[in-house]
Formats: sequence, structure tokens, C-alpha cells
Amino acid sequence: MKHIEALIADGGSISIGALDELECVAAASDAHNSLAMLVRRDGETLAALLKRLDKAVGRFYADGDVIDEVNSQSD
Repeated sequence: MKHIEALIADGGSISIGALDELECVAAASDAHNSLAMLVRRDGETLAALLKRLDKAVGRFYADGDVIDEVNSQSD
């Protein structure tokens, strides 16, 4: 979880929990940006979700790509 550790060391944060109608969301942000918002998949373990979040944070640091599964949800 090196990317999450670096984010937190730099004053960023992560959160995990319910969001509106979504049962479980993992989010990472720094002081200015949302870096990633991931929706927990059916059958996905919490450990697997955190691993995906770490990869998403790493992708933001490498390429500036924000992964937003929350706002891209279809109704």
C-alpha cells in the first residue's frame, strides 16, 4: 500500500463506507483533489478494494488520471 502510505504522509486521506445508495465506496483525496472513488464490487474483499485503491492512487501520481466509479454509475 505504498501509494496510500505516501498520500497519507503528505496530508491526504482515504475513507471507506456507504455513500448514498452505494453500499461501500473507497475514496482517496489530497488537500485539493479527489484522486479516486471506487465502488466495491460484488464479492470483492475489503483487502482487494484497498489494493485497487492503492493502484488508483499510484495511477494518479504517475499520470494524473482520476478514477471515479461513483459518478460514472449508470441509473
